Amino acid sequence: MARAVADLLVLARVPFYTKGSTMTRPSANRTHRASLQGWLWVAPTLAFLVIFVYGPALANVRYSLFSFSAMSTSKTFVGLANYARLMADPIFLQGLVNNALYALISVFFQVGVALTLAAVLEARIFPRFAANTFRSALFLPSILPVVVVGLIWQLLLAPAMGLVDQALWELGLGDWSRAWLGDPATALFTIIMVSQWQWTGYIMALFMVAIRAIPRDLYEAMELEGASGPRIFWNLTVPGARETILIVTIITILGSLKVFDIVWVMTAGGPNHSSEVLGTLMYRAAFRDDVIGYSSAIATVIFFIALTIGVVQIKLQKDR
Repeated sequence: MARAVADLLVLARVPFYTKGSTMTRPSANRTHRASLQGWLWVAPTLAFLVIFVYGPALANVRYSLFSFSAMSTSKTFVGLANYARLMADPIFLQGLVNNALYALISVFFQVGVALTLAAVLEARIFPRFAANTFRSALFLPSILPVVVVGLIWQLLLAPAMGLVDQALWELGLGDWSRAWLGDPATALFTIIMVSQWQWTGYIMALFMVAIRAIPRDLYEAMELEGASGPRIFWNLTVPGARETILIVTIITILGSLKVFDIVWVMTAGGPNHSSEVLGTLMYRAAFRDDVIGYSSAIATVIFFIALTIGVVQIKLQKDR
């Protein structure tokens, strides 16, 4: 009878200890077997990451130490010369600054403005039909391909003939008319604003989900206490959605760091490198100038900046 009870306890994984007993050994074996099964389940994913992510990343770091062409089978080891060339390249530094500006403006719109819009739509200020219409209209651009968005806005921003310039002239604001994508002073900011037009609605939808997870009773309690809308937003909505805010902020910064397609479609980094970003520099170095080692150095810089941001994210989540 005692042995039967002990077997039941082992099967239920209930820890027990008896003097001189060896019944803890099956439990340890079971734990080891369960751990091994867990590793077997994640092994395909780990293999995929090693083969297609970490392996190529390490190979890219190695390539950045060489000077070679895609059409040549020989490589010349140059050490850190490619990185020294990067630091002395004013176009690279311009691209780095442009990526930083892209990230700052994107965080403002895709985190700050998107959270505000989500809070307004979830505050039941508008009728349900109107709120759903606004949400759909703001979310719609995010389902369009980036190339399509870039081409459409190229037509809308065309000098004199584009819809934007024609609307400015009709409103008596003809002095504001300009070649938005052809002026070095406005090209980058125009691309950034097009990107915000496309993605702010998508992030807004994520924030709406986070806000709905906050108990409605808390909102009703603050309203009964006479709290105003801004006070409810800062004291309840923002703290309640802080995890989503952190994750969205990191994703937005990483996306701004890796941006390429919308810039390449609209200006290809021009005019005069005013809208150049690290992605366009890397692409041009690899596929136009055929300096693979230099392109790999740019990719390595992007990788380590993204890795640093990821480590910071993990640290902040652990602290919370």
